[in-house]
Amino acid sequence: MAKRVIFYLNQFFGGIGGEDKADFAPEFRAGEAVGPAVGIAGGAGDIEVVGTIICGDNFYGQNEDEAREFIAQTIKEQNPDILVAGPAFNAGRYGFACAGACQVANENGVIPVSGMYVENPGLEHCRAFSWVAATSDAAAKMRKALPLMANLVKKLAAGEEVTPDGDSYHAQGRRECILVEERGSTRAVKMLLARLNDEEFETELPMPTFDEVEPAPAIKDLSKATIALVTTGGVVPNGNPDRLQSASAQQWNKYDISQLDELKGEYYTVHGGFDPVYCNEKADRVVPLDMLRRLEKEGKIGKVHEIFYTTTGTGTAVANSEKFGIEIGKEIADAGVDGVLLTST
Repeated sequence: MAKRVIFYLNQFFGGIGGEDKADFAPEFRAGEAVGPAVGIAGGAGDIEVVGTIICGDNFYGQNEDEAREFIAQTIKEQNPDILVAGPAFNAGRYGFACAGACQVANENGVIPVSGMYVENPGLEHCRAFSWVAATSDAAAKMRKALPLMANLVKKLAAGEEVTPDGDSYHAQGRRECILVEERGSTRAVKMLLARLNDEEFETELPMPTFDEVEPAPAIKDLSKATIALVTTGGVVPNGNPDRLQSASAQQWNKYDISQLDELKGEYYTVHGGFDPVYCNEKADRVVPLDMLRRLEKEGKIGKVHEIFYTTTGTGTAVANSEKFGIEIGKEIADAGVDGVLLTST
């Protein structure tokens, strides 16, 4: 008997609209595969498409309990075997919503499947109990993502075994007891010998690695300190003269603000991951030059650094983020800056 599959999409991939429709309340389209769900269903073998849930990213983020209740109620009414959410690639809000949908599915005995980039913040919320295909960071690689998700759906529906390496999904971090030919001590000695002989081997228990950052010493006297403004909010001069990317930034830019008391009217945001309306009305809401100028005039800080630094955070790879941080950090340190006000969205 064919397994019943239900899909979850955001407003964009559901064909409702872009950021202007991000507040779209959840709805269920019975018996219909929409957008990417069509490609997944087409490659998933013998399944029955129950329908598609569509929900705006902002709606989910601002009304999570209501959105999860809608998903749970739809699952109870439609009785699917598998829920497929996304792919979300590296879209943070969408990834968070897909993770929530997967969690609701798991809580109701439904197999959850999704697709995310390794740096999507939603991944850590659902990887332990979901099968999340390892996709690229952008929807431009949709044609590569859909077969990976379809393969997972097909195998899980058929009750076949799947593995992270063989089926290209993010490892779930579970420890499982299995029977093998060699006992642990023998395998461990073989790995040790391989390491001592500079031969390749693969550990059976990979350990996570964490960055350790030493906090800088506190500023002793703010009234004499130079404070710089840095943002990942994509704030740039009107017209975006240096073409900063709206997502997955490949650069950081800097601008002279020594003659400005505020950014309002002169700057706006190109950031593609949040509603820009309030920032575009007054960019100081993201980069508070106006408030720093007030503190400067009141003598509470020494001065505002004449150069302002900006990039876009959404979707930007960790490697690029580290590179930007090192480069900006060196420049402001060389300029004698005492402290940085780093703003995001």
